[in-house]
Amino acid sequence: MPVEVTWWGHATCTIEDSGVRVLTDPLFVRRFAHLRRRRGELPAPEAAVADVVLVSHLHSDHLHLPSLARLAPGSRLIVPTGAVRSVPGLRVLRSVRGLRINEVSPGDVVPVGAVRVRAVPALHDGRRLPVGPHRSPALGYVVEGEARTYFAGDTGLFDDMARAVGPVDVALLPVGGWGPHLGHSHLDAGRAAQALARLAPRSAVPVHYGTYWPIGMDGVRPHEFHSPGDEFVRKAALLAPEVTVHRLSHGEHVWPEAAR
Repeated sequence: MPVEVTWWGHATCTIEDSGVRVLTDPLFVRRFAHLRRRRGELPAPEAAVADVVLVSHLHSDHLHLPSLARLAPGSRLIVPTGAVRSVPGLRVLRSVRGLRINEVSPGDVVPVGAVRVRAVPALHDGRRLPVGPHRSPALGYVVEGEARTYFAGDTGLFDDMARAVGPVDVALLPVGGWGPHLGHSHLDAGRAAQALARLAPRSAVPVHYGTYWPIGMDGVRPHEFHSPGDEFVRKAALLAPEVTVHRLSHGEHVWPEAAR
């Protein structure tokens, strides 16, 4: 059966490969901190069903404790090294909900059923902000089964990205953010298209855009909220024309390999 990818919004995706259901950076709330969900319905309860959950880094829109609390008791969680020490709430979830937590660093491989999850580097501040010490790396992950699916988490473009990530068939790449300004440790649509050209997968899905936006900033650079997906499609066609790009709506799924 071909690999299936569902985008629930922001960086939350489900990857189904070889009978294994992988969930990334779950975020299942309409509002938190200074952000509110401006597009797409909240993910259905089925979104929280997973054989393993991948957390790319410790920022609260990627490691969101209330969303992790919705996972089934005993769920398996893969997080960056140092996460349990830096985020005490993980210890609570491990104790109360029985979450099975694996801490990993770049290069580590975790078998999950018929797939392998390989941790790869990311160029991003991995700390638990605003005051956490820099104890945990930001990571991406490659899910290796019938296909090799790269979930980049949050990352900037870095020189040896293609070597560090390795050959992949499908790339889930961030193309925006939740604010009008993105620094070098993020991918915007243009840098994501450059990353796509370096990685050279068969298929790509843009994520991490068009979902959350700061409260009270609806009129501030609204194109930064609405346009990154379409902009990535256009720039990818120029820089990586051999890659099939699937721009999904919230809750939509695709079989990237079968859709080629």
